[in-house]
Amino acid sequence: MQEPQHQHQQPQAAPDPALLGEAADWVLALRYGGDAPKVKEDFEGWRRQSPAHAAAWSRAEALLGVFSQVPPAIGKDAFRALQRPGRRRALGALGPLLLLAVPAGWLAWHRRPWHEWVADVATARGERRAMTLADGSRLVLNTASAVDIVFSAAERRIQLRAGEILVATHADPSPVERPFLVQTPEGTVRALGTRFSVRRLDDDGKTRVAVFEDAVEIRAADGATRVLRAGAQADFDAGRIGTDARVEESAALWERGMLLARNMRLADVLAEMSRYRSGMLRCDPAVAELRVSGAVSLADTDAGLDLLARSLPLRIERTTRYWVTVGPRPSPAE
Repeated sequence: MQEPQHQHQQPQAAPDPALLGEAADWVLALRYGGDAPKVKEDFEGWRRQSPAHAAAWSRAEALLGVFSQVPPAIGKDAFRALQRPGRRRALGALGPLLLLAVPAGWLAWHRRPWHEWVADVATARGERRAMTLADGSRLVLNTASAVDIVFSAAERRIQLRAGEILVATHADPSPVERPFLVQTPEGTVRALGTRFSVRRLDDDGKTRVAVFEDAVEIRAADGATRVLRAGAQADFDAGRIGTDARVEESAALWERGMLLARNMRLADVLAEMSRYRSGMLRCDPAVAELRVSGAVSLADTDAGLDLLARSLPLRIERTTRYWVTVGPRPSPAE
């Protein structure tokens, strides 16, 4: 895992969504609208209208590389659809067309909600990313995660839009010490000189915090607070903070691409592995309660599945790369 270069600038505010939609249109126009000089001339005129237009384009520009994976006929059909009256924006119009031809792995990331696509930093499914922030703190994004980094003269704030992050704070170099905060819709986590993780549990509408060093203060949206110390984790929503549960250092091994299972249900192990791969990973109820102990690869989930099959009476059925079922191994008589 490579370290990105250190940040030296404050993240800018997200561009206007309307301009982002126009920028997405230009992505398709430039790729599928032909090489006519008029197209490029019109685009340059749009981009130079204001700094806001340029900022919107810098966010959308990454899609040019993404669309290299889209079959030309599909992209051209989407572009023609955008020329009709009442057309939808590029990303919306592409949705049903891409479903016909784009690999599931591509869709798992690029059909994510718009607010995650425009986040300051984001990872695709199966990707992890580590970075050093402007204050010297270390931030690691887990699979399918998105954050905004908002540092000001008054505070250091990470807005967790989706997924999970691991934070190791650093003493603030600012003349006036600023609090280090991680914000989710459910509330705010304040670091008290610490190493901790924060995970959005979208299905439950909750946030999970695990502390590996020192302590954090959890403040739910309704104002309830609690100090959580090293070795503990807790879930909270906007209305309450749940009871503390024990967490071990190994819970952060996802940073190294590993899951350490300690007498875990197979169904739970597979559910965790599914966060790191595209498509469907199904657990047959007949083997769901089997217990797993050991290290499982999250960086190479296919290798991890093969290891499980060698260690337990399991059969891995791969209908396609994106549809895998884990079931019982047939008896020799079958």
